[in-house]
Amino acid sequence: MSPTPFPEPLVITTSRTAVAEFARFLRTETVGGIVLLVAAGIALILANTPLDEVYAAVRDFTIGPASLHLDLTLAQWATDGLLAVFFFVVGLELKRELVVGELSRPRDAVLPVAAAIGGIVVPAAVALAVGRGAPGMDQAWTIPVATDIAFALGVLALAGRSLPSSARIFLLGLAVVDDLGAIILIAVLFTGGLQLLALAAAAALCGLYALLQHRRVRSPLIYVPLALATWVAVHEAGVHATIAGVALALLTRVRRDDGEDESPAIRLEHRLQPFSAGFCVPVFAFLAAGVPIGVPVLAEMLSEPVSQAVIAGLLVGKVVGIFGASFLVVKLTPACRPRDLRWRDVLAVSMLGGVGFTVSLLMTELSLADAPGPLAETVKASVLIASAAAAILAAVVLVGRSRAHRRRRGRATYGSGHASA
Repeated sequence: MSPTPFPEPLVITTSRTAVAEFARFLRTETVGGIVLLVAAGIALILANTPLDEVYAAVRDFTIGPASLHLDLTLAQWATDGLLAVFFFVVGLELKRELVVGELSRPRDAVLPVAAAIGGIVVPAAVALAVGRGAPGMDQAWTIPVATDIAFALGVLALAGRSLPSSARIFLLGLAVVDDLGAIILIAVLFTGGLQLLALAAAAALCGLYALLQHRRVRSPLIYVPLALATWVAVHEAGVHATIAGVALALLTRVRRDDGEDESPAIRLEHRLQPFSAGFCVPVFAFLAAGVPIGVPVLAEMLSEPVSQAVIAGLLVGKVVGIFGASFLVVKLTPACRPRDLRWRDVLAVSMLGGVGFTVSLLMTELSLADAPGPLAETVKASVLIASAAAAILAAVVLVGRSRAHRRRRGRATYGSGHASA
């Protein structure tokens, strides 16, 4: 007779259930957007009160081994380290969509990819036109090219609940490709003094990661140290360390083997999403968004050509670029717009593209790192204000579109019920 298994203590079972429920809670896009907003709001409050010196001391506190060139401030750790996790999760989602998801067919992928390209090129062109000749514009034009995926999806989930699911897929596809473009810009423009030996080591570690994926190795005891070593090598090479997250994500296996419940990419995305949305991105927002926004800063922002260029790029360039590229590609190519997605819905989603927030703050940190005076802080303020304005304007339009879709469904339901009677 086999021994009766000892029941698991109730406290442990309850604790595991609570942790699982909390993780599920953090995976909700609405919650992720709210947590992000709260973190940024706290940073803004601290930076504009007598506690500003305490906030600055925390942000600039240095920690890490100097022998590995990792004696970084907490703000740098958030930018280089925590955002690497965020971009790893984004990269997993991108690869999943391209390989087995909604964008796996070229015909379906054309529209969001074209929209993303328009959302990169047009804001950059608008920013360059508005800020032409201004000091710092040689790299600051990159600031309005990105879209904050977490915050944009959160606004859509809150204000566009009745929109068809194709609206979310369209936003997700264009935002992921949009941020991939931003990552490429980071790799090309903000990589200085390449260390070839470290770069070769990073490439070798990525190759080892790909080999382990091919051999179906699953142990986190191997992958976690390997990922950390890859991150250190990329950082040492002089390449922005977030590139390590994207590279490893794109090397992660997406297709599920026979007898496998879920693929490594799906499993990692599921496990890391709460950590990314509930910790990594909010902490980065807290350490990056704390800029003074008083009357002097607002006056400087309105008179500073670079700030004007960033605001114009996010509020005008994004909408024109995303919507214009979508319209042209549908009219001129075999690409099609989802049948349940109206052009007004596309316009509302295009407005969400102007929510640059965390990724635009990252681009500000990188592009204006050596800018003279308070230019970087002034431009950060313009990013926050433009992103907030884009979110509010998009939310207003989304609420109207949600009502229109509810009315349309109500008429369809009434018509079908009346006909059957």
